[in-house]
Amino acid sequence: MAIFEFSQEQSLGEVRSVETSKIVVRVTDAERLQKARVGRLVAIQSLGDEWLIGIIERVWRHAIEVAQIEIEGNLEPSTDLPVEENGVTVSLVGTYRARDGVRRDVFSRAIFSLPEINRPVYPLDEKALEAFMGILSASTMGQSKVPLRVGRYTLDESAIAYVDGNKLFQRHMALLGSTGSGKSFAVASVLEQAAQLPHANAIVLDLHGEYSTMTFARHFRIAGIGDLKTPTDQSLFLPFWLLTYEEMQSLFIDRSGDNAPNQALALMESVIDLKKKSIEDFDKPDLLEGFTVDTPVPFKLADLVASLNAKNEDETDTGEVFQSGARKGQAKMEKGPLHGKLSRFLVRMRTKFADRRYAFMYQPPEEYEQYDALHILAEKLLGSGMDGDINTGIKIVDFSEVPSDVLPVVVGLVARLVYQIQFWSRPGDAGDERHPVVMICDEAHLYLPSKQSEVGPLERRALENFERIAKEGRKYGVSLMVVSQRPSDVSTTILSQCGNIVSLRLANKVDQAVVRQLLPESLESLMEILPTLDVGEAVVVGDAVLLPTRIKLDKPTNVPRSATIPFWQRWEEPKAEVDIVEAVENMRRQTRS
Repeated sequence: MAIFEFSQEQSLGEVRSVETSKIVVRVTDAERLQKARVGRLVAIQSLGDEWLIGIIERVWRHAIEVAQIEIEGNLEPSTDLPVEENGVTVSLVGTYRARDGVRRDVFSRAIFSLPEINRPVYPLDEKALEAFMGILSASTMGQSKVPLRVGRYTLDESAIAYVDGNKLFQRHMALLGSTGSGKSFAVASVLEQAAQLPHANAIVLDLHGEYSTMTFARHFRIAGIGDLKTPTDQSLFLPFWLLTYEEMQSLFIDRSGDNAPNQALALMESVIDLKKKSIEDFDKPDLLEGFTVDTPVPFKLADLVASLNAKNEDETDTGEVFQSGARKGQAKMEKGPLHGKLSRFLVRMRTKFADRRYAFMYQPPEEYEQYDALHILAEKLLGSGMDGDINTGIKIVDFSEVPSDVLPVVVGLVARLVYQIQFWSRPGDAGDERHPVVMICDEAHLYLPSKQSEVGPLERRALENFERIAKEGRKYGVSLMVVSQRPSDVSTTILSQCGNIVSLRLANKVDQAVVRQLLPESLESLMEILPTLDVGEAVVVGDAVLLPTRIKLDKPTNVPRSATIPFWQRWEEPKAEVDIVEAVENMRRQTRS
């Protein structure tokens, strides 16, 4: 038996016109029009126990000019004609079937048939709404023992809103919203639930240290100046030799200079020579079969500088001597092809190498020069499991002390390592040997820019890595959760690959337009409510939810350090005294430790 049982009195109106996914309902009774509210669900019986489900997009009332008719020579208005027209526009979103084969109470996003003209339309409220929302919750939970709960439906707060955890990450996800709308809370809530799974695998790219309060996760920090003397297990170094040749070029080579081609050639030759020498020293001759300039093999930066300096000072003995002058009797030397052309390049490199802010890359501990250094780093990034109350598969990587000028390439390096390791993992006969991982890209607009014309070489390298993951990561078990307060500043290539959109309040019209373009035409009107959403309220659309809807998101137990500081309240009653002297000294030392 269907969950819907309506009487004629409950009808909102009748179907007046039908398009592909939109219908217009004629409402003859003005009182019934009061039941129609934008965002409310309606049901239209199609065939037997099959019902079409729609969302009200627009409610309207138009005055009608009443024609005058001639009665026995006098012009008088007719009292039988309506003086106004009431209507409702509905967007169809799916089909409910009381029975579908052996299954009962099934909701599908597909529209199997369109309604006939004059079919009655019923608003879903009270028991009908409660029953339908219960079906949505039960269907989205699936067979998982730990379903992914996101909050409660705004339409019916008694109904818990779940999303399909598989489809949420398989299709990538974009979490968008203005500052203070609740993005960090949403991320923390998902992480808390993922931590209940014994083999969860997620990496949070935390740019501001907001998620340091997540007590259930394993925490890492890209090493700062304070980690050089006493590095800990939490300190992550990303040695220079992990960079690809293109990334190395973007860091050091000034492409506008005349010597840029010479510098690029010299860098390639030196890196290849040093990596081949390291392969011989490590006694790994099998690596030479597939060797390229990008093969991640440890080598010393001092050796790289020495190699480039030798090219810059390269001179060969011609076998002749000066016959006269101040240099009489001295051997004549012929300058090499790169003699003197790498001087500025070397100065730039030495300056960078000596800057302790970049020590995580240029001054790593000696153990990072060992062959198994990459094995250890990969285990930190991709290892998963439980260690007491800590889920070692939930990793928070703090990038807050990374200088902004190299932030894109550093974030891109971590993403590329994760993707490449997943890519080269054995898929197995059933494709189940790869352990899937999701990367949560906090503040994505800072390193995944949308304006290609303004993208520098550093940003371009990071962008290429993430765009490849967005396009191909699903095949190799790598997913993205793109988190940003400015979707208009995030690469459209990446956003367009996100099959799930969770949009909190967005006040900026440009950002609203970007989100609207990511959705099907039938759901664009749903985005009209974005500026009016409450804090922590979101519109959820995509493959992971059966019904595009408005949801009040759950608050996490572990609250991230992202709450907006109450200015007026702190001015009135300070929470703590600030040690300004310590802050100044931290600024000088470039470390908070």
